[in-house]
Amino acid sequence: MFEGQPKGLYALALANTGERFGYYTMLAIFTLFLQAKFGYSAGETSTIFGVFLGAVYFMPLFGGMLADKYGFGKMVTLGVFVMFIGYLLLAIPTGANVAGKSMMFGALALIACGTGLFKGNLQVMVGNLYDAPEYKDKRDTAFSLFYMAINIGALFAPTAATKMTNYVLGMNGFTYNAQIPALAHQYMDNAAGMTAQSAATLESLKAAQGFTGDTAVFCQSYIEKLSEAYNYGFAVACVSLIVSILIYYGFRSTFKHADYNAKTAADGHAPVEELSPSETRQRITALCLVFAVVLFFWMAFHQNGLTLTFFARDYTQASASGLLGMTFNVFNLVLLIALVYSMFSVFQSKTGRGKLVSGLVALAAVATLGVQYANQESTVEILPQIFQQFNPFFVVALTPVSLAIFGFLAKKGKEPSAPRKIGVGMLIAACGFGVMAFGSMGLPTPDALAQGADVNLVSPNLLISTYLVLTFAELLLSPMGISFVSKVAPPKYKGMMMGGWFVATAIGNYMVSIIGYLWGGIELWMVWSVLIVLCLLSALFIFSIMKKLEKVA
Repeated sequence: MFEGQPKGLYALALANTGERFGYYTMLAIFTLFLQAKFGYSAGETSTIFGVFLGAVYFMPLFGGMLADKYGFGKMVTLGVFVMFIGYLLLAIPTGANVAGKSMMFGALALIACGTGLFKGNLQVMVGNLYDAPEYKDKRDTAFSLFYMAINIGALFAPTAATKMTNYVLGMNGFTYNAQIPALAHQYMDNAAGMTAQSAATLESLKAAQGFTGDTAVFCQSYIEKLSEAYNYGFAVACVSLIVSILIYYGFRSTFKHADYNAKTAADGHAPVEELSPSETRQRITALCLVFAVVLFFWMAFHQNGLTLTFFARDYTQASASGLLGMTFNVFNLVLLIALVYSMFSVFQSKTGRGKLVSGLVALAAVATLGVQYANQESTVEILPQIFQQFNPFFVVALTPVSLAIFGFLAKKGKEPSAPRKIGVGMLIAACGFGVMAFGSMGLPTPDALAQGADVNLVSPNLLISTYLVLTFAELLLSPMGISFVSKVAPPKYKGMMMGGWFVATAIGNYMVSIIGYLWGGIELWMVWSVLIVLCLLSALFIFSIMKKLEKVA
């Protein structure tokens, strides 16, 4: 899996890991921050979230165009500094007034622009490493490893956000409760208009927090301190970007030769493939068709930061115990990853010493997990954002499994093409939301819940299972799609075409908000069914044009 890869891959992957850690720390709490600090409704939050995600993934188109002209490395560096300023502005506590909102929206714009300069261009340099003849056959594996590194950063992000939230609230004598922000805003906006049940619930929650003063003071204090906790979470992203840029420049010598575009290739870099106008059009058409499919995947997949987070907050049990409780500790997930990788190493190591070391690591991981289980608290409290750690965990843990399967198929000459993997991924994504639809049967609508309807909270296993299935889909779609773009894109338009991949992602991310608008009076199983239908239609479309796509692959 790691054998024979250029050193530049690991340097670029680690630089990306640092940036993604900060981004996903911010994203884990972003919608919660919007509703807690500003009192935005689910629809308003959905709009802001969708527009922001859309901008984050749309700007790489312009970042790619600039890189095609001025160079990929220069744009990556500029992007880091622009993102840093954006995260820094988010980390500064403000009021919930017009000035505070203006600073928040300005920060989001800077983060989107900085990501546009950084993200796609870093991935183009990864692809350039594999233009060399000796590395061409390792391109798909390389992007799977690169994608795994992204998710290592994302794995720790929800825990960082949760720890920061609990720490700041604890410093001020509070604990997190998902019901308080909405009730507090209701009280501050119109105390007289609250239902008797909502008012009684708020008083009960105030007492549970050990607050004996005026209710208005409690509401104001809790919102202020929770918002401050989220500001500290955003500050984590600033630190992660510093680490990212240090890695990038510390190991630049390992990938400097890959920092070239069509204009600079003549200066001693790898020769650029010459294409006729018809071949160029054919490749661009194939890529655009793939882009049209993947936007529906991202529309579905990025519900993790919106409706799936709402579901975690409002419909899912807020505690766990036993083996299930262990999964909400990121250290235990790291131990499981170590166990998976060491077991693979036992079978893949070519020396007896390597097999022995791998076996000892596996035994140590199992023993440590046993100690963790014995010392675990009887009940583990769960914050809604922590569920977002499961997708990156599954990506990191399952990447060697997917690579082993496709490696086995490749040896037999039966490995499916990248477009075919994308089509299968869409089918699996439909299955993932099928799990949610089945598990949501009988639950009240969000509107009914807001009016005080009783709800039997579901097990955390429902969301964990959904993230597992969606991860299988993601592994077939995202790294394979990026690899396909880096391989097929005409050399003169590499940056722009990689940007095109992110534009498709951007449109899908903006369309995330459509499902947010459905979050209200519609039965939950119907909300998830919309995503099931879209994924199935996308799979049908890509299989209908498969011959055209495989012709250029």
